[in-house]
Amino acid sequence: MRLITFATDHDRVGVLLDDDKTVLDLAMAAPELPEFRSMLALIESGRDGLDRARELAADRPTDALHDAAEIRRRPPLPRPPRVRDCGLFTEHLAAALREIARRQAAGADDPQAAFEQLMASGRFTLHPLFAERVLYYTVDPLSMCGPEDIITAPEGAAELDYELELAAVVGRGGRDVPIEQAADHIFGYTIFNDWSARDLQLKLMQTGVGAGESKDFATSIGPCLVTADEIADPYDLTMRARVNGEQLSLGTTASMTHGFEQAITQFSRVGGIVAGEIIASGTVASGTGFDVGRRLSAGDLVELEVEGIGTLRNRVAL
Repeated sequence: MRLITFATDHDRVGVLLDDDKTVLDLAMAAPELPEFRSMLALIESGRDGLDRARELAADRPTDALHDAAEIRRRPPLPRPPRVRDCGLFTEHLAAALREIARRQAAGADDPQAAFEQLMASGRFTLHPLFAERVLYYTVDPLSMCGPEDIITAPEGAAELDYELELAAVVGRGGRDVPIEQAADHIFGYTIFNDWSARDLQLKLMQTGVGAGESKDFATSIGPCLVTADEIADPYDLTMRARVNGEQLSLGTTASMTHGFEQAITQFSRVGGIVAGEIIASGTVASGTGFDVGRRLSAGDLVELEVEGIGTLRNRVAL
Protein backbone atom coordinates (compact mmCIF):
# COMPACT_ATOMS: atom_id res chain seq x y z
CA MET A 1 0.00 0.00 0.00
CA ARG A 2 0.90 3.64 -0.50
CA LEU A 3 0.08 5.52 2.70
CA ILE A 4 -0.06 9.23 3.44
CA THR A 5 -0.88 11.61 6.25
CA PHE A 6 -3.06 14.54 5.21
CA ALA A 7 -4.58 17.53 6.94
CA THR A 8 -8.23 18.39 7.47
CA ASP A 9 -9.32 19.56 10.93
CA HIS A 10 -6.45 17.35 12.17
CA ASP A 11 -3.94 14.90 10.70
CA ARG A 12 -5.54 11.86 9.10
CA VAL A 13 -4.15 8.65 7.59
CA GLY A 14 -4.99 7.75 4.00
CA VAL A 15 -4.38 5.08 1.38
CA LEU A 16 -3.58 6.22 -2.15
CA LEU A 17 -5.71 4.57 -4.83
CA ASP A 18 -6.25 4.90 -8.58
CA ASP A 19 -2.60 5.69 -9.41
CA ASP A 20 -2.45 8.15 -6.50
CA LYS A 21 -5.45 10.15 -7.75
CA THR A 22 -7.79 9.10 -4.91
CA VAL A 23 -7.30 9.00 -1.13
CA LEU A 24 -9.17 6.67 1.20
CA ASP A 25 -9.56 8.25 4.65
CA LEU A 26 -9.05 5.26 6.95
CA ALA A 27 -10.43 6.91 10.10
CA MET A 28 -13.57 7.98 8.22
CA ALA A 29 -13.97 4.49 6.80
CA ALA A 30 -13.59 2.83 10.23
CA PRO A 31 -13.89 5.47 13.00
CA GLU A 32 -14.11 2.82 15.71
CA LEU A 33 -10.61 1.45 15.03
CA PRO A 34 -7.81 3.10 17.06
CA GLU A 35 -5.08 1.98 14.63
CA PHE A 36 -6.24 4.55 12.09
CA ARG A 37 -5.91 7.59 14.37
CA SER A 38 -2.35 8.30 13.19
CA MET A 39 0.38 6.81 11.01
CA LEU A 40 2.32 5.83 14.12
CA ALA A 41 -0.74 4.05 15.53
CA LEU A 42 -1.11 2.13 12.26
CA ILE A 43 2.56 1.13 12.30
CA GLU A 44 2.34 0.03 15.93
CA SER A 45 -0.76 -2.07 15.20
CA GLY A 46 1.37 -4.44 13.13
CA ARG A 47 0.11 -6.88 10.55
CA ASP A 48 -3.47 -6.83 11.84
CA GLY A 49 -3.77 -3.08 11.25
CA LEU A 50 -2.33 -3.35 7.76
CA ASP A 51 -4.67 -6.20 6.90
CA ARG A 52 -7.67 -4.12 7.99
CA ALA A 53 -6.41 -1.18 5.92
CA ARG A 54 -6.07 -3.42 2.88
CA GLU A 55 -9.64 -4.71 3.33
CA LEU A 56 -10.97 -1.15 3.46
CA ALA A 57 -8.94 -0.19 0.38
CA ALA A 58 -10.48 -3.12 -1.47
CA ASP A 59 -14.02 -2.18 -0.33
CA ARG A 60 -13.57 1.53 -1.25
CA PRO A 61 -16.38 3.02 0.89
CA THR A 62 -17.46 6.02 -1.16
CA ASP A 63 -18.13 8.31 1.80
CA ALA A 64 -14.45 8.02 2.82
CA LEU A 65 -12.90 8.86 -0.57
CA HIS A 66 -11.22 12.18 -1.43
CA ASP A 67 -9.76 13.67 -4.58
CA ALA A 68 -5.99 13.58 -3.96
CA ALA A 69 -5.61 16.94 -5.71
CA GLU A 70 -7.81 18.61 -3.10
CA ILE A 71 -6.07 17.49 0.09
CA ARG A 72 -2.96 18.92 1.75
CA ARG A 73 -0.31 16.32 2.43
CA ARG A 74 1.69 16.29 5.61
CA PRO A 75 4.87 14.31 6.29
CA PRO A 76 3.75 10.66 6.08
CA LEU A 77 5.03 10.17 9.63
CA PRO A 78 4.79 13.64 11.24
CA ARG A 79 6.27 12.79 14.65
CA PRO A 80 8.57 9.76 14.43
CA PRO A 81 9.86 8.57 17.81
CA ARG A 82 13.45 8.54 16.53
CA VAL A 83 15.33 9.47 13.36
CA ARG A 84 18.85 8.30 12.49
CA ASP A 85 20.63 9.40 9.33
CA CYS A 86 23.22 6.79 8.43
CA GLY A 87 26.27 6.37 6.25
CA LEU A 88 24.89 3.50 4.18
CA PHE A 89 26.29 5.23 1.07
CA THR A 90 30.00 5.86 1.73
CA GLU A 91 30.99 7.05 -1.76
CA HIS A 92 29.20 10.38 -1.23
CA LEU A 93 30.84 10.91 2.16
CA ALA A 94 34.36 10.62 0.75
CA ALA A 95 33.60 13.11 -2.03
CA ALA A 96 31.90 15.53 0.38
CA LEU A 97 34.89 15.59 2.71
CA ARG A 98 37.20 16.50 -0.17
CA GLU A 99 34.88 19.32 -1.23
CA ILE A 100 34.71 20.66 2.33
CA ALA A 101 38.51 20.72 2.45
CA ARG A 102 38.65 22.47 -0.91
CA ARG A 103 36.24 25.17 0.27
CA GLN A 104 38.12 25.71 3.51
CA ALA A 105 41.33 26.12 1.52
CA ALA A 106 39.82 28.52 -1.01
CA GLY A 107 40.67 31.64 0.99
CA ALA A 108 44.36 30.82 1.41
CA ASP A 109 47.14 32.56 -0.54
CA ASP A 110 47.88 29.23 -2.22
CA PRO A 111 44.55 27.33 -2.27
CA GLN A 112 46.00 24.17 -3.82
CA ALA A 113 48.79 23.91 -1.26
CA ALA A 114 46.33 24.59 1.55
CA PHE A 115 44.00 21.91 0.18
CA GLU A 116 46.79 19.36 0.02
CA GLN A 117 47.80 20.21 3.56
CA LEU A 118 44.23 19.72 4.82
CA MET A 119 43.95 16.39 3.03
CA ALA A 120 47.31 15.27 4.45
CA SER A 121 46.02 15.99 7.96
CA GLY A 122 43.65 13.02 7.68
CA ARG A 123 40.69 15.07 8.91
CA PHE A 124 39.12 15.02 5.45
CA THR A 125 39.72 11.36 4.62
CA LEU A 126 36.88 8.93 5.25
CA HIS A 127 37.57 6.94 8.39
CA PRO A 128 37.83 3.14 7.87
CA LEU A 129 35.05 2.64 10.44
CA PHE A 130 32.52 3.84 7.85
CA ALA A 131 33.19 0.65 5.88
CA GLU A 132 33.13 -1.59 8.96
CA ARG A 133 29.90 -0.53 10.65
CA VAL A 134 26.86 1.72 10.24
CA LEU A 135 27.70 5.19 11.54
CA TYR A 136 24.93 7.74 12.00
CA TYR A 137 23.82 10.98 13.59
CA THR A 138 20.44 11.72 15.09
CA VAL A 139 17.97 14.05 13.39
CA ASP A 140 15.46 16.24 15.21
CA PRO A 141 12.13 14.33 14.95
CA LEU A 142 10.25 17.62 15.39
CA SER A 143 11.69 19.06 12.16
CA MET A 144 9.75 16.84 9.73
CA CYS A 145 8.40 18.59 6.62
CA GLY A 146 6.08 17.19 3.99
CA PRO A 147 5.48 17.38 0.26
CA GLU A 148 5.13 20.92 -1.13
CA ASP A 149 6.26 22.55 2.14
CA ILE A 150 8.39 25.68 1.76
CA ILE A 151 11.90 25.20 3.17
CA THR A 152 13.46 28.26 4.79
CA ALA A 153 17.13 28.64 5.71
CA PRO A 154 17.95 28.98 9.42
CA GLU A 155 19.12 32.30 10.78
CA GLY A 156 22.62 33.17 9.66
CA ALA A 157 22.56 30.91 6.60
CA ALA A 158 22.06 31.64 2.91
CA GLU A 159 23.11 28.42 1.10
CA LEU A 160 20.44 25.74 1.24
CA ASP A 161 21.13 22.33 -0.26
CA TYR A 162 19.15 19.13 -0.83
CA GLU A 163 20.29 15.59 0.00
CA LEU A 164 18.84 12.67 -1.96
CA GLU A 165 18.20 9.73 0.36
CA LEU A 166 16.01 6.67 0.89
CA ALA A 167 14.63 5.87 4.33
CA ALA A 168 13.24 2.73 5.92
CA VAL A 169 10.58 2.97 8.63
CA VAL A 170 10.74 0.36 11.38
CA GLY A 171 7.50 -1.54 11.82
CA ARG A 172 8.32 -3.74 14.75
CA GLY A 173 10.63 -2.93 17.62
CA GLY A 174 13.06 -5.34 19.19
CA ARG A 175 16.46 -6.06 20.67
CA ASP A 176 19.29 -8.24 19.40
CA VAL A 177 17.63 -8.76 16.01
CA PRO A 178 19.49 -11.39 13.93
CA ILE A 179 20.52 -10.17 10.48
CA GLU A 180 18.40 -12.86 8.80
CA GLN A 181 15.28 -11.50 10.56
CA ALA A 182 16.02 -7.79 10.18
CA ALA A 183 13.99 -7.28 6.98
CA ASP A 184 10.88 -8.46 8.86
CA HIS A 185 11.19 -5.35 11.05
CA ILE A 186 10.83 -2.93 8.11
CA PHE A 187 7.34 -1.45 7.72
CA GLY A 188 8.05 0.50 4.55
CA TYR A 189 10.09 3.06 2.67
CA THR A 190 9.93 6.78 1.90
CA ILE A 191 12.10 9.49 0.35
CA PHE A 192 14.24 11.48 2.77
CA ASN A 193 15.66 14.96 2.10
CA ASP A 194 18.15 15.92 4.79
CA TRP A 195 18.26 19.65 4.06
CA SER A 196 21.55 21.36 4.84
CA ALA A 197 22.61 24.99 5.22
CA ARG A 198 26.05 24.58 3.67
CA ASP A 199 27.58 27.92 4.60
CA LEU A 200 26.56 27.50 8.24
CA GLN A 201 27.56 23.82 8.20
CA LEU A 202 31.10 24.58 6.98
CA LYS A 203 31.50 27.18 9.71
CA LEU A 204 30.23 24.91 12.49
CA MET A 205 32.20 21.85 11.36
CA GLN A 206 35.47 23.71 11.92
CA THR A 207 34.77 23.43 15.66
CA GLY A 208 34.74 19.62 15.49
CA VAL A 209 31.48 19.54 17.46
CA GLY A 210 29.02 18.81 14.65
CA ALA A 211 26.61 20.34 12.17
CA GLY A 212 24.04 21.50 14.77
CA GLU A 213 21.41 23.92 13.49
CA SER A 214 22.82 23.70 9.95
CA LYS A 215 21.00 20.34 9.74
CA ASP A 216 18.17 20.36 12.27
CA PHE A 217 16.01 23.11 10.76
CA ALA A 218 14.17 20.90 8.22
CA THR A 219 13.94 17.31 7.03
CA SER A 220 11.46 16.45 4.26
CA ILE A 221 9.90 13.01 3.90
CA GLY A 222 7.33 11.72 1.44
CA PRO A 223 5.48 11.92 -0.82
CA CYS A 224 4.11 8.74 0.74
CA LEU A 225 5.13 5.76 2.86
CA VAL A 226 5.21 2.62 0.71
CA THR A 227 4.80 -0.65 2.59
CA ALA A 228 7.72 -3.05 2.27
CA ASP A 229 5.76 -5.64 0.28
CA GLU A 230 5.39 -3.11 -2.57
CA ILE A 231 9.17 -2.75 -3.05
CA ALA A 232 10.55 -5.90 -4.70
CA ASP A 233 14.20 -4.97 -4.12
CA PRO A 234 15.10 -1.85 -2.11
CA TYR A 235 18.69 -2.22 -3.36
CA ASP A 236 17.83 -1.80 -7.03
CA LEU A 237 16.05 1.56 -7.15
CA THR A 238 16.97 4.51 -9.37
CA MET A 239 17.27 7.84 -7.53
CA ARG A 240 17.08 11.29 -9.17
CA ALA A 241 17.15 14.92 -8.08
CA ARG A 242 15.90 17.80 -10.22
CA VAL A 243 15.97 21.55 -9.66
CA ASN A 244 13.43 23.52 -11.69
CA GLY A 245 13.02 20.48 -13.91
CA GLU A 246 16.74 20.03 -14.66
CA GLN A 247 18.18 16.70 -13.53
CA LEU A 248 21.28 17.29 -11.42
CA SER A 249 21.69 14.04 -9.53
CA LEU A 250 21.36 10.43 -10.63
CA GLY A 251 22.16 7.38 -8.52
CA THR A 252 21.01 3.98 -7.42
CA THR A 253 20.48 2.17 -4.15
CA ALA A 254 22.64 -0.61 -5.60
CA SER A 255 25.68 1.48 -4.60
CA MET A 256 25.00 1.19 -0.86
CA THR A 257 27.93 -0.06 1.22
CA HIS A 258 25.58 -1.24 3.98
CA GLY A 259 21.93 -2.27 3.96
CA PHE A 260 19.05 -1.31 6.22
CA GLU A 261 19.18 -4.82 7.66
CA GLN A 262 22.70 -4.23 8.93
CA ALA A 263 21.60 -0.98 10.53
CA ILE A 264 18.65 -2.65 12.26
CA THR A 265 20.77 -5.48 13.61
CA GLN A 266 23.48 -3.12 14.84
CA PHE A 267 21.09 -0.61 16.43
CA SER A 268 19.05 -3.33 18.10
CA ARG A 269 22.08 -4.44 20.10
CA VAL A 270 22.31 -1.14 21.99
CA GLY A 271 19.03 0.31 23.20
CA GLY A 272 16.91 -1.58 20.68
CA ILE A 273 14.79 -0.33 17.80
CA VAL A 274 11.24 0.99 18.08
CA ALA A 275 8.17 0.97 15.83
CA GLY A 276 7.98 4.15 13.78
CA GLU A 277 11.71 4.83 13.92
CA ILE A 278 13.14 6.25 10.69
CA ILE A 279 16.48 4.96 9.43
CA ALA A 280 17.77 7.10 6.56
CA SER A 281 20.36 5.86 4.11
CA GLY A 282 22.54 8.92 3.90
CA THR A 283 23.12 10.59 0.56
CA VAL A 284 23.64 8.71 -2.68
CA ALA A 285 26.73 9.66 -4.72
CA SER A 286 26.18 12.97 -6.57
CA GLY A 287 22.99 13.40 -4.53
CA THR A 288 23.47 17.02 -3.46
CA GLY A 289 23.92 20.38 -5.10
CA PHE A 290 27.18 20.57 -3.14
CA ASP A 291 28.42 17.50 -5.06
CA VAL A 292 27.58 18.84 -8.50
CA GLY A 293 28.50 22.50 -7.94
CA ARG A 294 24.96 23.89 -7.99
CA ARG A 295 23.71 26.40 -5.42
CA LEU A 296 19.99 26.81 -4.83
CA SER A 297 18.31 30.18 -5.23
CA ALA A 298 15.15 31.57 -3.67
CA GLY A 299 12.09 30.05 -5.32
CA ASP A 300 13.84 26.97 -6.72
CA LEU A 301 11.73 23.82 -6.91
CA VAL A 302 13.61 20.73 -5.69
CA GLU A 303 12.26 17.34 -6.73
CA LEU A 304 13.65 14.09 -5.35
CA GLU A 305 12.47 10.93 -7.08
CA VAL A 306 12.98 7.33 -6.01
CA GLU A 307 11.73 4.49 -8.18
CA GLY A 308 8.63 2.81 -6.74
CA ILE A 309 7.91 5.62 -4.27
CA GLY A 310 7.35 8.78 -6.29
CA THR A 311 8.57 12.36 -6.21
CA LEU A 312 9.04 14.56 -3.15
CA ARG A 313 8.73 18.25 -4.05
CA ASN A 314 9.71 21.28 -1.99
CA ARG A 315 10.37 24.90 -2.87
CA VAL A 316 13.10 26.84 -1.08
CA ALA A 317 13.00 30.32 0.43
CA LEU A 318 16.18 32.17 1.36
